[in-house]
Amino acid sequence: MSLEAVLARIGQLQSTFTPPAAAPSAAAPATTTSFASALQSAGAPAATATLTAGAPPATLGATAPPAALGGTAPAAAFGAAAQTAPTGAGQAMVNAVRGEVGVREQPPGSNDSPRIAHYRQSTAGSGVGPWCAYFASWAARQAGVPLGEHGQGFGRVDDVYAWAQRSGKAIPNGAGLRPQPGDLIVWDEHIGVVESVDPNGSIHTIEGNSSDQVSRRTYGADGGHAIGYVRLG
Repeated sequence: MSLEAVLARIGQLQSTFTPPAAAPSAAAPATTTSFASALQSAGAPAATATLTAGAPPATLGATAPPAALGGTAPAAAFGAAAQTAPTGAGQAMVNAVRGEVGVREQPPGSNDSPRIAHYRQSTAGSGVGPWCAYFASWAARQAGVPLGEHGQGFGRVDDVYAWAQRSGKAIPNGAGLRPQPGDLIVWDEHIGVVESVDPNGSIHTIEGNSSDQVSRRTYGADGGHAIGYVRLG
């Protein structure tokens, strides 16, 4: 067989066993899809990271509202905390006397009335007479901190302060301690209840037997030359 015939025969055999030209084209999409999938898989972590970084603050906890964190409370809250706050007994005293403002002697100048007679019941053996200490004794009993070693109450201001000194409850005026709501404020022969204290030191009180009634009064930081205060709790 001649060389030309051999070469022609080889060409026929290659044509017979070589896949048609269209076959590689048909496989191309599969290869492209696989490559795209690989790219998508390779890019997935980056996409996840982007979503996490942009998550709402509530999810991340990085910029949660101040109220939730408790780290940036309003300035008003700090101001309130800085104010002198009453003790539990002090607040109970204030609550008791506020509802009595306006109670009057009947008749005027008599040191008596049905309500004032009720105040006297908080003292031992007291009769009709100046009743500011009766009122203080009644308020203390209502607050659960009665005056006296036996809770007997007192009809005289001097007795109230003498007991406070014996029991370590007296705060002399000028001792460097500011009064608190619910403290008793004591003058020479008169006594009342501190209702509130202003930032500038002004003292607001509620007093029995003040102008023949339970009255509100206001004094400067010295409490109107008060002798001292009695802190009951």
